[in-house]
Amino acid sequence: MTTDGAIVIEGGRLIDPAAGIDAPRDLLLEDGKVRAVDGPGALHSASAARRIDARGCWIVPGLIDLHCHLREPGYEYKETVATGTAAAVAGGFTALACMANTNPVNDSAAVTRFILERAAEAARARVYPIGALSQGLAGERLAEIGEMRAAGIVAVSDDGKPVADAGLMRHALEYCAMFGIPIVDHAEDPGLAGGSMHEGRTSIRLGLRGIPAAAEEVIVSRDIALAELTGGRLHIAHASTRGTVDLVRAAKARGVRVTAEATPHHFTLTDEAVAEYDGNAKMNPPLRGADDCEALRAGLADGTIDVIATDHAPHHRDEKEVEFENAAFGIVGLETALPLSLRLVEERVLMPSDWVRRLSTKPAEILGVPGGTLQPGAIADVTVVSPAAEWRVEASALRSKSKNSPFLGWTMKGRALFTLVGGRVVYEGAGR
Repeated sequence: MTTDGAIVIEGGRLIDPAAGIDAPRDLLLEDGKVRAVDGPGALHSASAARRIDARGCWIVPGLIDLHCHLREPGYEYKETVATGTAAAVAGGFTALACMANTNPVNDSAAVTRFILERAAEAARARVYPIGALSQGLAGERLAEIGEMRAAGIVAVSDDGKPVADAGLMRHALEYCAMFGIPIVDHAEDPGLAGGSMHEGRTSIRLGLRGIPAAAEEVIVSRDIALAELTGGRLHIAHASTRGTVDLVRAAKARGVRVTAEATPHHFTLTDEAVAEYDGNAKMNPPLRGADDCEALRAGLADGTIDVIATDHAPHHRDEKEVEFENAAFGIVGLETALPLSLRLVEERVLMPSDWVRRLSTKPAEILGVPGGTLQPGAIADVTVVSPAAEWRVEASALRSKSKNSPFLGWTMKGRALFTLVGGRVVYEGAGR
């Protein structure tokens, strides 16, 4: 990516847990890198093409979304790489890892290269493709993981579909260990799934077929056992239940190479959000009970849950504005993740440094990609956050091509004022 010349970001609070900094600092960015980090006013005389006033704001390493769906190729009516990355930078994300359930499936080097070419053309956020675990997401034979790795994938996943065959999952863990990449695990037992919301009192009251927590926990338990057997790296996608948090916590204590993520919708909403049969509240895994929601928050607080990820899943309104049972699973999340996760800071579930760690430092570490810190020499991917800015979620203002969000009409607190990728301003908002 090209740069716009040297930039000084001054007057803000720099939060960089990788460098052990949470203090007023100014930044000098030049040639796509962080050139200097110094005390307030120390860079006042530095030559710069632009100076950004960050007073009242946090200066943090660019946010990295470990789990999203950009839909291209094949489903451009829902989202494209261009519209998805526009939504990402507006939400403060400088990089995102996109899942393989496109059409054709990203199970080959050719599709991986296509996605990277589209990202280069869009020239907004960095895009890191995640390749399919199995050919065609069919769960029968391993995809060409080595070729995709050489083309640029950072992980593999059949996300959107579970890997039902334990033997295939074992081989994938062994094979991916050779390339030093994790498996992002969509944990769902097909024999226990098949419903449209969480199985519990609300589903009974609404007369909707439920998906029990065990549908997730059975596969999480199985795949943790396989990771322990093989030494492979397992990342649990969109954890949604108390049982999953307990399983991951226990596995980490035994030294298993397992990490996990939670989404803002799963730690903000419960299955009560489905009470009006709103298709925008339908997702997979489903919104769970209050006890599960609280367990996710506790897991984020103690580090059992390593990452906050969006699972941004855009759908056309015709796929959502139907009977609840027939509505597509998933919501858009790139533009609301920042304020929803900042609620955890306001409620003292997370410290600001923990918030940065969950949204930047750990995703970079797990994926093995640049970023996650603003130490001198690091890539100049920066998010300037106004934690106090209030705004209303309006469908017409969302940059995503799709508008399927249960948070429409909500008043949010916190937003990105500037997003910089490689030292270049790719998004500039308004209001503090």
